[in-house]
Amino acid sequence: MNSYDFQDIDELHWTLGLIQNLEVGLLVVDRAGTIKLWNGFMENHSGVEARKVCGQHLFSLFPELPESWLQHKIESVYLLRNPAYISWEQRPYLFHFKSNRPVTGQARYMYQNITLIPLNSPSGEVDHIGILIYDVTDTAMGQLALKQMNRKLENLSREDRLTGLFNRGHWQECLEQEFERYQRSQLPTSLVIFDIDHFKKVNDTYGHQAGDEVIKMVAKTLQEQARKTDVLGRYGGEEYVALLTGTNGERAMIFAERLRERVESVILPYGADRIQVTISLGVSELSFRQGSSQVWLEEADRALYQSKQNGRNLVTLFDEDE
Repeated sequence: MNSYDFQDIDELHWTLGLIQNLEVGLLVVDRAGTIKLWNGFMENHSGVEARKVCGQHLFSLFPELPESWLQHKIESVYLLRNPAYISWEQRPYLFHFKSNRPVTGQARYMYQNITLIPLNSPSGEVDHIGILIYDVTDTAMGQLALKQMNRKLENLSREDRLTGLFNRGHWQECLEQEFERYQRSQLPTSLVIFDIDHFKKVNDTYGHQAGDEVIKMVAKTLQEQARKTDVLGRYGGEEYVALLTGTNGERAMIFAERLRERVESVILPYGADRIQVTISLGVSELSFRQGSSQVWLEEADRALYQSKQNGRNLVTLFDEDE
């Protein structure tokens, strides 16, 4: 054996050592899906030794793998003779490995990027596929945390901090969008605007903190009575709005009356005191008579004013003849 033979043996030994100690998962499968190589990373994270894996069918040994999806990816690599890449954002993981990253210990599993590599035989034919598994848990968790923070910031920018309802700016955007949608679809939609009767007296009698508690109570009651599809907002001070999609004026009156009765029935404990309030409401159904969302809002406000004029603690549906 000459020096070149020893050099080849050394290089093979080094290559095998590198494969086994890579901080990347590596497995090789043939066209039949039989596992031919299973490196140390795969052993450590799967808990299955290479000697028990090699020669086994990949999908028989790991039935939890997305067989049809992965097989389609593998076939495309054979056909095109080009690598394929799968990011964790497309599919969080291929192999369901536990995460053992110290920085991101809150991860339930290892997030993975995947690379599928065509492997040529000596004859030049692609007869094996190399599958590389990259642990990208730290990156994924960082990006997910950033997205969550951005969602929170977005919510803060459109929510009223005291009540959790939409603030005036965002709510008016929704009003405009609903008005424009009606021009295309004519979906019945109604607007309810209401405020707390004699709210200044609450502040003067019990203080502004008590006033805040009353505002929150009414907001909570509104949320309890509304559907998930309804758009609820704090219009300002003690004034609220509810945009009821798919709801005509008659049904909006039923909603408003139910809300009025529920608020009236609530007794709010505040220290040694018990606070009880009522609300007055105005309702306007959207139609082609309104030339803008602002006119629609003004109609609901006029109906609210009519409720106040008639003694408060009332619901009034806007009537253009009145």
